[in-house]
Amino acid sequence: MSIERTLTQLQVNPSTPERAREIGQLGYMQWLGGLPANACYLTEASRAYLSAAPFRDTDPAVAEFCDLLNRSIETPLQPLDLALPKPRRRGGARERRLSL
Repeated sequence: MSIERTLTQLQVNPSTPERAREIGQLGYMQWLGGLPANACYLTEASRAYLSAAPFRDTDPAVAEFCDLLNRSIETPLQPLDLALPKPRRRGGARERRLSL
């Protein structure tokens, strides 16, 4: 999966800072899962950060994504605090339509 697609999906208007954190973490996991098996992580993470950095100030989920990339580059052997969102109702199709 390309970084452009991940960034597009991260550029949403989350309702809370917690939701922005969840979306940023999901974006990181999606980006990481889309890397080719033989890719150099450091190179790909640097490239992803440079692509995402211009949107960091305007999109909180992108800021979380960038933060995760930075932490993984600076301390590569430290585990990242990643979690899937807790299941809960978020408004369904009506909320998705209103968010566009």
